[in-house]
Amino acid sequence: MLKKIFIILSVLIICVFLLTGCGEADEPAAYQNISAVEAHVMMRTLTDFVILDVRTEQEFQEEHIAGAILIPYSEIRGPVEDKLPDKNAVILVYCQSGRRSAIAAQTLANMGYRNVYNFGGIIDWPFETVRGD
Repeated sequence: MLKKIFIILSVLIICVFLLTGCGEADEPAAYQNISAVEAHVMMRTLTDFVILDVRTEQEFQEEHIAGAILIPYSEIRGPVEDKLPDKNAVILVYCQSGRRSAIAAQTLANMGYRNVYNFGGIIDWPFETVRGD
């Protein structure tokens, strides 16, 4: 039963993901807010995505989600193309509580990144994390 629910959720999220690319060309740049569970499903079902931690180096070293790359919130407005070269890539953004990740997600969308998802803070992440480096 749990496997069926997981498959249904996965299909729904992928459908939403595919439909978001069908908007008008003159729409303002935007990102999507998703839950930690939705982000986790995307991480398990998509083959190509970036998990972006926008906290400080110290916060990242203390605990982060496995596979995440760090670009501190204060550096998002700078040149990030070396770490995020594909503007069509799925980017899953988080911080500590959700405030910085929302601002960073909007900044990325304004910079032309098309598939940005904010899943809030690591404090709401019910899944496994990595402590230290």
